[in-house]
Amino acid sequence: MTDTGATTTSSESSLDSTDDAAAPEGAPLGARTMGLLLVVLGGVGFAASFALAWEKYLKLLDPDRTASCSINLFVDCGAAMSSWQGALLGFPNPYLGVAAFPVVITTGVMLLLGTRLPRWYWTSLLIGTVLGQALVFFLMWTSFYAIVALCPYCMVVWTIMWPLLWYQLVRGVQSGDLPASAGLRDIMVGNRHIILVIGYVAAVAWLMLAVGGDLVASF
Repeated sequence: MTDTGATTTSSESSLDSTDDAAAPEGAPLGARTMGLLLVVLGGVGFAASFALAWEKYLKLLDPDRTASCSINLFVDCGAAMSSWQGALLGFPNPYLGVAAFPVVITTGVMLLLGTRLPRWYWTSLLIGTVLGQALVFFLMWTSFYAIVALCPYCMVVWTIMWPLLWYQLVRGVQSGDLPASAGLRDIMVGNRHIILVIGYVAAVAWLMLAVGGDLVASF
């Protein structure tokens, strides 16, 4: 009788047994490295989400309070918290991060302990991350063009969501969970750090094109 809870593909086993903590560029993404990434990224995301959720709580207690993350008219988390986009599901968006990032951290801890996770788990985590990244894109657009103000804690979450998504895609292609040609797999796995940097450059370029003048003038 097959134990579905422990079923993994042969490529997943290869991923679990590989550790590229000190491997050169182009080496496979190891399970322990992936675990460490998830713990760090999830921890940073949780800290930023909790900080913003706490600021929202304090604001409810004292509506006249100026949030600690409000620096000037342009770098102001108060504008984001008070907008309708700041509570898309009827409650403050940071609560989503407070609930979701512990799952990411727990997944990383399980990998560091040598646990082999089934495909359905990775697929579920990836779907959740894709939805989270879609929300981030919407909030970035809102901040750049509608609110015209940047929330520091929000930007921390934006920063960690991209590698959280990207390295899951790399892991999925490498393990065979995500279908891809051999050429595409080699490009994604071998150039994963370069592509990660390109993503950050594109995000900064978008920011500067949208609000660069206002950002410089605010300081």
